Amino acid sequence: MKTVSDHVLARLAAWGVRRIFGYPGDGVNGLFGALNRDAHGITFVQARHEETAALMATGHAKFTGELGVCVATSGPGAIHLLNGLYDAKMDHQPVVAIVGQAARAAIGGDARDEVDLSNLFRDVAHDYLHEATNPAEVIHLVDRAVRTAKSERTVTAVIIPKDVQEMTGPEAYAERPALQRDLSYTVRHTMPTDTDLGRAATILNCGKRVAILLGAGAYGASQEIIDLADATSAGVAKALLGRSVVPDDLSFVTGAIGLLGTKPSADMMRECDTLLVVGSGFPYSEFLPREGQAKAVQIDADPRRIGLRYPVDVGLIGDAKETLRRLIPLLVEKGHTAWRARVEENVRAWWDLLQKRAMVPANPINPERVVWELSARLPDRAMITADSGSATS
Repeated sequence: MKTVSDHVLARLAAWGVRRIFGYPGDGVNGLFGALNRDAHGITFVQARHEETAALMATGHAKFTGELGVCVATSGPGAIHLLNGLYDAKMDHQPVVAIVGQAARAAIGGDARDEVDLSNLFRDVAHDYLHEATNPAEVIHLVDRAVRTAKSERTVTAVIIPKDVQEMTGPEAYAERPALQRDLSYTVRHTMPTDTDLGRAATILNCGKRVAILLGAGAYGASQEIIDLADATSAGVAKALLGRSVVPDDLSFVTGAIGLLGTKPSADMMRECDTLLVVGSGFPYSEFLPREGQAKAVQIDADPRRIGLRYPVDVGLIGDAKETLRRLIPLLVEKGHTAWRARVEENVRAWWDLLQKRAMVPANPINPERVVWELSARLPDRAMITADSGSATS
């Protein structure tokens, strides 16, 4: 007879999960026993620390676009997950945490490694957090956790006491479970109204100096961004999470913005009269145009983020790619304007400066020279990542 843990793994595999990141512990022995018996095609990646496991699950979500899953034991193991899970939450990445807990009969009795996990995870996983108390509900909890993480692009958590993990599977407890199970998943497509699209187009058409700011929400809309930038004669700056949306070798792409941003990005924001923000919650408003300096349009799938960093004249609620596809035909081609020429001149000057910096002799080596030389030698679609800080600039 298969255990609850066997069913959990089978269900995750049915949702398309290919990897689970974690660290063993006695609070999740049931899950690791199931992994040893039959991983259902799931690869377990063992970290050296639970925090690293959560960060790895977040990185998996960021680089693949898939769901990230991490697992940790009860008590200190679960606590260690939090830093990595907050990274996922703040960067809007879909991650499910599966966490062990003391046996049900021991909860409330100061059992070894017993922590009030529901309260511990309430902030980071508030969109969906539940502790299993009965084998009959576990598959439903996994379904809800996965579906919520994917649809809301957030962190969810399922807590499974150690005795529940090793009990026989759900089919032994209910012929017709009270909580139904369902693998169906449909991506939510919210689209702005024609009226709002027309208002946004009017602002962009009237703008003489258009600047575009991209974030993670612009992924998948690379060609649309390029087409819109050409139509509006705009320059394009990128928040950290939007760095790979469009390539840096385009003449009008000013690169990073913010504390470690480029001079062309800072100049563009200081001089623009129109701002289009696509899928970004860029947190440093001091690097955006002065309030009242620019008319602003923002595209975001989440209405709660409209106007969060800069007051907008029109907010377009919807998927970036589809919204841009509907917006572009409403734009009037501006041609190559003096504004675009100035942006491109600033970009060229910046690349010349970077090359000069990279060629400065150093002992043992100038790190900028390493990056400069490596960039030309990397294959297409290669991915390199670095920790947050000056290394990412």
